[in-house]
Amino acid sequence: MGARAAPSRRRQAGRRLRYLPTGSFPFLLLLLLLCIQLGGGQKKKENLLAEKVEQLMEWSSRRSIFRMNGDKFRKFIKAPPRNYSMIVMFTALQPQRQCSVCRQANEEYQILANSWRYSSAFCNKLFFSMVDYDEGTDVFQQLNMNSAPTFMHFPPKGRPKRADTFDLQRIGFAAEQLAKWIADRTDVHIRVFRPPNYSGTIALALLVSLVGGLLYLRRNNLEFIYNKTGWAMVSLCIVFAMTSGQMWNHIRGPPYAHKNPHNGQVSYIHGSSQAQFVAESHIILVLTF
Repeated sequence: MGARAAPSRRRQAGRRLRYLPTGSFPFLLLLLLLCIQLGGGQKKKENLLAEKVEQLMEWSSRRSIFRMNGDKFRKFIKAPPRNYSMIVMFTALQPQRQCSVCRQANEEYQILANSWRYSSAFCNKLFFSMVDYDEGTDVFQQLNMNSAPTFMHFPPKGRPKRADTFDLQRIGFAAEQLAKWIADRTDVHIRVFRPPNYSGTIALALLVSLVGGLLYLRRNNLEFIYNKTGWAMVSLCIVFAMTSGQMWNHIRGPPYAHKNPHNGQVSYIHGSSQAQFVAESHIILVLTF
């Protein structure tokens, strides 16, 4: 009984194979080829991303800020795949542009990038680059950018949003302010390390020496200390300095003026009521006197 059942089952299996629709074989073959193609495309993207990150790390090992032209910008910033954030400073540093603000902003940007490059938290998730107008005019045109300097953040995925453009006119370009903005956009916190600057210490020492020398010379007659007119003049100078916004300039670090790189027009008065240039403080200080 069992010997007869076995051939019967084999005959039934053969019938099922004979009646299998012939149109399913091309479908299965197409599905197999599609899976192979998707797997190969994913592997290709991974290899391309690894090459891009390796190249960026090599550039970062040489300089904390690497310069980019149009081709490099499109390859490493605009074109996918990317798993890293890129901070880009759009500037005009050539002497013929006469952009003093660009040079000042570049110094602060260099301090920030060096602080990140030589910190213990440095990794391949954040890079700093620069596009000069004379080296990447096509990039400026592509982004419809008509002023410099400008700082932008390009996220790992998607297009930059409005908040990914640093509000330089309102906040200034101090390295600490840039670091705070980067932390908001990337969750990467950078502790800014500034090179030692002894100018303030030297100025304070000279001032103490001058006051001490004056008191020593007038040690027999110190009535000038009680001179109300003299103290009133000192108070007025402090009031005028504060009224002109000098303390705001010290805290925010705004540019002295703004020069349009396209037409060369220089603006000494800021167009917004929430910001100002250093030149405005000097103008107000002179007018008050």
